[in-house]
Amino acid sequence: MTVTRMPSTMLAQAGSTRAGSGYERYFRGALDQLHGERRYRVFADIERISGRFPTAKWRQPDGKTAEITVWCSNDYLGMGQHKEVVAAMTETVARCGVGAGGTRNIAGNNSPLVDLERELADLHGKEAGLVFTSGYVSNQAGISTIAKLIPDCLILSDAFNHNSMIEGVRHSGCAKKIFRHNDLRHLEELLQEAGDRPKLIVFESVYSMDGDVAPIGAICDLADRYGAMTYLDEVHAVGLYGARGGGIAERDGVMHRVDVIEGTLAKGFGCVGGYITASAAICDAVRSFAPGFIFTTALPPAVAAAARASVRYLKRSGVERAAHQRQAAATKAALTEAGLPVLDTETHIVPVMVGDAELCKAAADHLLEHHAIYIQPINYPTVPRGTERLRITPSPFHDAGHIARLAAALSETWQALDLPRAGTVFVEAAE
Repeated sequence: MTVTRMPSTMLAQAGSTRAGSGYERYFRGALDQLHGERRYRVFADIERISGRFPTAKWRQPDGKTAEITVWCSNDYLGMGQHKEVVAAMTETVARCGVGAGGTRNIAGNNSPLVDLERELADLHGKEAGLVFTSGYVSNQAGISTIAKLIPDCLILSDAFNHNSMIEGVRHSGCAKKIFRHNDLRHLEELLQEAGDRPKLIVFESVYSMDGDVAPIGAICDLADRYGAMTYLDEVHAVGLYGARGGGIAERDGVMHRVDVIEGTLAKGFGCVGGYITASAAICDAVRSFAPGFIFTTALPPAVAAAARASVRYLKRSGVERAAHQRQAAATKAALTEAGLPVLDTETHIVPVMVGDAELCKAAADHLLEHHAIYIQPINYPTVPRGTERLRITPSPFHDAGHIARLAAALSETWQALDLPRAGTVFVEAAE
């Protein structure tokens, strides 16, 4: 059989006459709107260097590469390059291959994944664990499925919850009430109004943009008083807080009081994937009913093995957690001393406020191009308009020299762009 190939010019002409080609204007229009609102996101082309965290290679638009220091990674402890984690992954790849073979519904469980779920259940003191492909999916699938299975469920959601939780609430189809961020009085009012109907309180431990912490024990008190179930997102706390890295709930001694604890393997543990831990019945129900679990290819065995190695290591080692807190405190002190508008936080999150989307992007570009420092700008809708910021995440590997260079680079950038200094009040802009 002879195959005749159409010349590229004819292909282009043919493509332009497709019935759907006229729809392109909608996508161009949406992108134009993002550009006009100064919200279009540009991602730097970065290659991590094994063994040299937080140093990485930045591939510039012209193809040239330069070494940079990354100050915004969510690999908070650098566990993505830890020798035990790397060894677990490479050994399992050699033994099991690369892929998972499909969904668990089709291909079955792979043994490293079963072992990981047991490890996570033990970490949080729960009967069972269930692993998903990402923390986003675990929240979306977990919240929506749990709430759907509770007749007439009312979801009470913190106003600052992550988009993955918001989507989980939305996909549940259940009624919802939003309580003001960390406002116990408002939450109690809503619980009282709900009466005897089933209730699910969904909230986070560490809120990653402002770096504040939920009053977990007090929320559990309200849940007990008004007959509510609790769902806690510990994504920005697992591995980092608690005697074994179980998160803020472990640190505060209240893990046993929370019904469902959700976390990620992609931040403190340095790998990829998300999970929930809860009673055996809850995990089995989500496993059996959640489309986001049933119809998604499982994590590969090597990824599961690496994640388990990281969890196991951080259960026994507190060295990384102590160094992390020490370097975060040192970073805050250095930036505050430099007169920069550092948002006061009680956690490892270090927000430096800018208050304008265009200037925030300009500051990030200036730092990268002039100081070889990478910090991704945080703009709306991740944060409210008027509160745009650079979100800095120190690690145990950012030493005193890194911190001094960061403070100097930020000071020069603030002066060059005439950005607001410490003492400025940042107000959310009206939508």
